[in-house]
Order: sequence, then structure tokens, then C-alpha cells
Amino acid sequence: MDDAAHPRSPEARAPRGAVNPRSPEARAPRGAREDVVQRATYWAYRCGALAANALPEPVSAATARGIGRALSYAMPARRRMSARHLQRASGGELRGIALERSVNQAFDSYARYWVEMFRLPHAQREEIISNFKIDGYEHVEAALARGNGAIFALPHLGGWEFAGAWMSAAKRQRLLVVVEALEPIELFDWFVEIRNAMGMEVVAAGADTAQRCLQALRENRIVCLLSDRDLSGGGIDVSFFGESTKLPAGPAMLALRADSVVLPVAVYFGKGRKHSAIVRPALDMQRHGKLRQDIERITQALADEFELLIGAAPQQWHLMQPNWPSDYELGPRPTIWNAP
Repeated sequence: MDDAAHPRSPEARAPRGAVNPRSPEARAPRGAREDVVQRATYWAYRCGALAANALPEPVSAATARGIGRALSYAMPARRRMSARHLQRASGGELRGIALERSVNQAFDSYARYWVEMFRLPHAQREEIISNFKIDGYEHVEAALARGNGAIFALPHLGGWEFAGAWMSAAKRQRLLVVVEALEPIELFDWFVEIRNAMGMEVVAAGADTAQRCLQALRENRIVCLLSDRDLSGGGIDVSFFGESTKLPAGPAMLALRADSVVLPVAVYFGKGRKHSAIVRPALDMQRHGKLRQDIERITQALADEFELLIGAAPQQWHLMQPNWPSDYELGPRPTIWNAP
């Protein structure tokens, strides 16, 4: 899944179809080996999408689970990191065989995420609406009634794109989604096309991300930020599952600047094609102190909400990279590998 953009994130080159482009000069030259690897990655995703759409849905889902399970053992560092996060999310209750089983379920969930992402652009409107239910939508309506939009702050949980497709199909809402720019650029361009087909507008994280989001909020639109990882390095210190780490300041900062609200949201996989979502009440956006203090308070409140939302289905949390300082004690920082 994509990661939430911080308003001060380094400028990144956006692909065709994205809103804020990166300059070509900013792109580091690729070596021959890196170029081959990136092209292979691109075509691997494209072939996976072809297979997901060519095979009957039960077959493609079962195949994806098999591949996900194989990858979980082929990538032991990712498996260990997923286990650490699942232990945190369970309050340390998951251990031994139960923990191993939960890690397998996390990789199964991640595989389902990809299959659904590839198939969603071809889904019928009625199919999307009938397979989705949402609790707490009144909080969205209340936020939009104020006229300053709303920020959906989500963790990397379940299949969030299904919720975006439902918002488009059922509510005629075109979400503005901030995502991390990926390499190769051809892969990112393609992901932009997929999400556009679902009814979402994509903004690549960059120097003008904040202005794009603020404009959308002024137009009373919904901005979607995945916010359980801080990629900028300049996030806010919080206690998250009982341990100190950083979360991005973007949701709180943007909402305060736009006089908008932050709505903690989670999307969960259900049985078969079913999905559900929970929209929590808006965080307290009243000013109680200096700007920095209010951003810190709101971001900690968001971390608390994420603990509840993730704790409801930790096996659907697709976080497989270091996210706490202590995680890096296991080895060097791995390259980003997560649902874009």
C-alpha cells in the first residue's frame, strides 16, 4: 500500500497522470543492473494483473495466497518484521504457533490486496456497492456539511482501494489520494491509471503536495492519507502500541491549516468478496496551544485510534518494514516493499 505524504517530504518526480510531477533532473541515473531489475519488477506486476483478470476469481485468489505464502518464507526479514508488528498489535499475546499462523494470514491478506487491486478497475458498480458496508459514515457527512472537506487517515490495513472505489460508485466522491512515488516510473504510471479507473485522483508525494491537498479540502473534497508510517524522517514522536516511534504530521497539519477534520478510518477484508469499513469520530481539532503542540496532540490521538483499528484485525496489517527505532536493531533498513 502507499504511504502517507508529509507536507515537507522531499520532492519526488511524479509520473504522467499524477498531479505534482518531479523534475527529470532530480531522478538519479540507473545502472544497467538496476534498470534490468526495475523492468523485471514492472513486468512481473503486469503479468500478475493479467493472470488475476484472466483466471476465475477463486482460482486467482488461491494462486495469490500460494504465492504470498511462498514469498513469506522467501523473504525471512519481512516475515520476522511482520511477526514483530503482530506481537505489538496483539499486546504480546501472539506467540509460537499462533504467531506463525498469524504471519501466514498477514501474507495471505497482502496477496488478496494485490489480486483485488488488479481486478477492481473491471468490477461493475453494483458489485462494488453490494460487497461493501460501512459504519460511521455519518461522521463523513458531518465533516462535509462544514464545507472544508475531510481527511481520511488510514493504516495499511485490508483493502483500502475497495473503499475508494465504493466512495466513487455509491457516493460519487472522487478521493484525492497521496501516494509515494515509486520506481520504475512506468510502474507508478500504471498504478495511477488503475486508481484513476477506480474513481480516485492520485497525487505523488512532492514539494507541492500540501498545496494540492489544501485546495481539495477547500473544494470540500476528501483527502486520503495512509498514516501509520513516517517516511520523511520529520514526523511526530508518539507512543504507538506501547513503544515510541514517529507518525507523519501531515494529517494534523493539513486539517488545522484548512479548518478541516481528521477522520480515522480502517477497511477490512471479509469473507469472499465482502469488505467493511469503520469511520471513527473526528479527532479534536480545537486549538489548545501552540501549533506544534496541537499537531503533537492530534497525532498522538491518531496513534491511539490506529491501535484500536489495527487491533481489530492485526492479521490484515500489511506492515512488513521497520517502523519503530528498535526494529533497526535486527539489521540494515530494507528497501521499501509495501502495497503502493
